[in-house]
Amino acid sequence: MGNLEKESKKRTRRSNIQKVVLQSVAMAGLLSVALLAPNALQVLKMFGYKPNRRDKEILLRSRSRLIKQGFLKYENDFITLTDKGKEKLYHLQTKDSIVVPKKWDKKWRIVIFDIKEYRRVLRDKLRLTLISIGFKCLQRSVWVFPYDCEDFITLLKADFKIGKDILYIIADTIENDKKLKEYFGLH
Repeated sequence: MGNLEKESKKRTRRSNIQKVVLQSVAMAGLLSVALLAPNALQVLKMFGYKPNRRDKEILLRSRSRLIKQGFLKYENDFITLTDKGKEKLYHLQTKDSIVVPKKWDKKWRIVIFDIKEYRRVLRDKLRLTLISIGFKCLQRSVWVFPYDCEDFITLLKADFKIGKDILYIIADTIENDKKLKEYFGLH
């Protein structure tokens, strides 16, 4: 394996460890320092992280680095996620959740949501998130995307706590989809 491949693998692993630490803190709200001690590796398996024997020290170094960078803060034996950390976690999650393949599979992903008026702020936040990822509005609460984004939508449902209010549909065709194909640069 060449040096470039080794460096790339190291960066990817570091990014994954950062994501796991940030997700752990985000899920717990507050994360006790004791939870990030050596026994925490079993807990982190929940987030899809497969630990190996060197991971105890790597995890502690990553936590320290995230604190120094301002993504986490240490207060009264607890670690909390800062606003900067929330942004970093969101970036790591969205970067990993939507992979644009080289060739389109000719299926449309449709997201439909029905969020009540009293939760308008949440509805607007969801709309802005879909726009930032690249979704195209088809109708008021109907959004279209040409690539697999099921994991991303699952994250949104969990993050916004709106699982039952969002439907994810995979469709073979959409009537008059010529403008959509042009918008997404599909042929």
